[in-house]
Amino acid sequence: MFWTRLASGAVLLVTAVLAMSIGEWPLLLILYLCAMAAYRELTKALACATDKKKPNALEIIGFLGVTAYYITVYFSEDKVLLLMCIVAVFMAEMFVYVVTFPRYHAAQVEAAVFSFVYAPLMLSFVYLTRMCPQGIYLVWLILISSWGCDTCAYVVGKLIGRKKIFPVLSPKKSLEGCIGGVLGTALIGGIYGQLMVERVLPGQHVALAIAFVCAVGAVMSMVGDLAASAIKRNHDIKDYGKLIPGHGGIMDRFDSMTVTAPMVYFLALLMILK
Repeated sequence: MFWTRLASGAVLLVTAVLAMSIGEWPLLLILYLCAMAAYRELTKALACATDKKKPNALEIIGFLGVTAYYITVYFSEDKVLLLMCIVAVFMAEMFVYVVTFPRYHAAQVEAAVFSFVYAPLMLSFVYLTRMCPQGIYLVWLILISSWGCDTCAYVVGKLIGRKKIFPVLSPKKSLEGCIGGVLGTALIGGIYGQLMVERVLPGQHVALAIAFVCAVGAVMSMVGDLAASAIKRNHDIKDYGKLIPGHGGIMDRFDSMTVTAPMVYFLALLMILK
């Protein structure tokens, strides 16, 4: 299991690095495929799905909505059109709920809309970050904030972790590990900003801003990880799926990135690209 997990993690890392380096449609295509898989994982976990093998009408609306949204993200920079896609998905789900009543419960409609926002919509901010000005440098803050935080928190927790901060939700997480994750991520971000970003963008002193963005991103990374774990515990499931050997499903591996990506995007716009 360890070697399987390690190999899968290496493949994921290499794929992420290549996709983020290239940007454009290859990155969006990978995110779209991940979004579709994550949407299905969430609808099954939240009991929106009525059949584990084929999607129901609510899920089909969601899949069509994800496709329309990602097409709009790629071909248009008009934020109004993106909002229209999101609202259209909500209205379409409500329409199906009404015309088929009482086939679906209100909780299933809520799960369908929540699943659309939680994974597909949030993951799209990886692409939006990559394609914004200086995005080729800023997109790495997402990886630093999510996967960097995981690594730093794990190491610090193993070395000096004592106080359990979430004993019911995540028994292995310690206060020391959480603090170490945030501080370690901020340090990595600051070093990256100093050695990489400021070197290629002379005159722009952004290392401290990048360190702050990474620290906030690390906090949100842990929130995303714990939120995904809470959903699994609420619904008594071990993993969201089996797509990634040794890791589970897309939501098991990218749970923190779904929350970190939009946070990095908005903070970068406010603090670095202002």
